[in-house]
Amino acid sequence: MKQPNISIAAAAAIVALLLPSVALAHPGHLGPHTLLSGLEHPVTGLDHILAMVAVGLWASQRGGRALWFWPSVFVAVMLAGGFLGMEGIALPFVEPGIAASILVLGLLVANSAMLSVWAGAVIVATFALFHGNAHGLEAPETGASFLYALGFAASTAALHGAGLALGLAARGADWQKFVRIGGALTAGVGGILLFV
Repeated sequence: MKQPNISIAAAAAIVALLLPSVALAHPGHLGPHTLLSGLEHPVTGLDHILAMVAVGLWASQRGGRALWFWPSVFVAVMLAGGFLGMEGIALPFVEPGIAASILVLGLLVANSAMLSVWAGAVIVATFALFHGNAHGLEAPETGASFLYALGFAASTAALHGAGLALGLAARGADWQKFVRIGGALTAGVGGILLFV
């Protein structure tokens, strides 16, 4: 059986997940909150990386319309949550919501859960609201908030793309077990963040 080639994007996702310098919190951002700062924000916290890559992985397992719909829903709702945060509206339980997203999305990937496209979209949208609100609460107070939002949306889409690429490259049964193991490990991190 021919083994699938892992794309450069998928390899980059693996490297990003294994970097020891990636922290669960968000270390200092690059200067003022601009496009660059927005691009940086989702990739400076392992919590965001794991959840966003998991959305792509889960969408790749589900296939069909989920391939583009779930990542699109996540980005759109995340922006809505971000704009709420930029207006100073902090949702309750943002950090537990983010930790729960890692746990639940990891479990969905680990179990290759085949929910309907709409049920998956509701789950993804719920968690996107928390991630977006966290991004928005750290937004600039200046007129650069639009660029900041554009940046974190672009980084999020790239992380979803990395998850999709990894999941699609691993479509063969021999590789799919590694995706499911990755989902289980992701859920474990979410459980630690949520309950410890």
